[in-house]
Amino acid sequence: MREVDIVISGERILTSDEKDSIIHNGSIAIDGDTIVGVGRSEDIETRFSGHKTINAGNCLVMPGLINSHTHAAMTCFRGIADDMELMDWLNNYIFPAEAKNVDRELVYWGSMLACAEMIKSGTTTFCDMYLFEDETAGVASQAGMRCLLGEGLFDFPSPNAKNPEEGLAYARALIEKWADDPLVNTMVEPHSLYTCSPSLLKNAKALADEYNLPFATHFLENKMEAKQLKEKFGKKATVFLRDIGCLDERFFAFHGVCMDEEDIKIFADHGCKVVHNPESNMKLASGVAPISSMLEHGITVGLGTDGCASNNNLDMFGEMSTAAKLEKTEMLDPTVMSAKTVVRMATRDGAHVLGMGKITGSLKQGMKADIIIIDLNKPHLTPIYDEYSHIAYAAGGSDVETVIINGRIVMENRRLLTINENEAMERVRKIAEKVRKSLE
Repeated sequence: MREVDIVISGERILTSDEKDSIIHNGSIAIDGDTIVGVGRSEDIETRFSGHKTINAGNCLVMPGLINSHTHAAMTCFRGIADDMELMDWLNNYIFPAEAKNVDRELVYWGSMLACAEMIKSGTTTFCDMYLFEDETAGVASQAGMRCLLGEGLFDFPSPNAKNPEEGLAYARALIEKWADDPLVNTMVEPHSLYTCSPSLLKNAKALADEYNLPFATHFLENKMEAKQLKEKFGKKATVFLRDIGCLDERFFAFHGVCMDEEDIKIFADHGCKVVHNPESNMKLASGVAPISSMLEHGITVGLGTDGCASNNNLDMFGEMSTAAKLEKTEMLDPTVMSAKTVVRMATRDGAHVLGMGKITGSLKQGMKADIIIIDLNKPHLTPIYDEYSHIAYAAGGSDVETVIINGRIVMENRRLLTINENEAMERVRKIAEKVRKSLE
């Protein structure tokens, strides 16, 4: 019998593998950072002995959730400006608040609070775009979270860069510093086509190509943006990106609300991917992204919360539920965007969007041990006929009991083991006082 670090015995194991397998009365063996066995308990427990055993009876064991688009440090701006249109929200509230307040301290503690919130709601991997991203990378490493992140790049000065050249230099330094980290992965992220010149987009793409990294941006988030970009470039935004060489299998777009059939076909032909952010899109009245059409064309779609200033939480369970119901309402078809589809988007498909499909997003031998355990012994989770239905329509982040990332237990019995959440909350409260005064 092989001795391993952890053996989890669960009543229900949702693997999110290619066959969408669910194992009843199953077990998972973890050694170091890797899953070394998944199967029926009578098989796994005769082959492996764990230094630690976790009895997940009356629980659902599943892959950790993947938040494929957020701005972690914006927990510091949660609720700062609600109930307004995207460009008004950005130009008159968010950008000014950031210019006056964003520094390394805000990003550090805002990211720490975000990691606490994400772990406690079952997210094990997040994709981040913001400023001073080296601080977020350090927090993620300390918290034990897997991440893919990049510095937000702009044509105009940001709190972290006086010009695009400084932004690109910071992005390069970030890439090189974290190149060999087991949890922190980097990418190149120009903020959007309306805040970046063609030359900055081309230079950012060249940087991504140099290191063979993912490349992503906010894209066609509302009709006004689509109209402005067509006027700016003299052609559709998707055609413009194609013509300057940005579209390939490492490119993914955040939002894509106003993509039409031509845009979708171009994305599909180039292997591009999309991250759907339904709650943020709804709150800003940006519209409903044509996700069913994207899926029909074979585009891989992940799911993200966006930042706390436009959502206003980081709970991926809520995002799954919203994604499913919004699409059904938009299409007037209860069969589209099934529970199984949105769970895939938040696990296996999200991993593929981020270029991590070979290491996370499903529970299989050889994958990294990114696992969450949901306590089913709750009134709102009783009875259970279909696991996918429960995840998409009944469960919430507060039902997550235990979280394992890269083989390390980071939350057990709802207690965070890598983050002092009370300190993070207190620090962000103090930062919020400064933010409030700066806006008076």
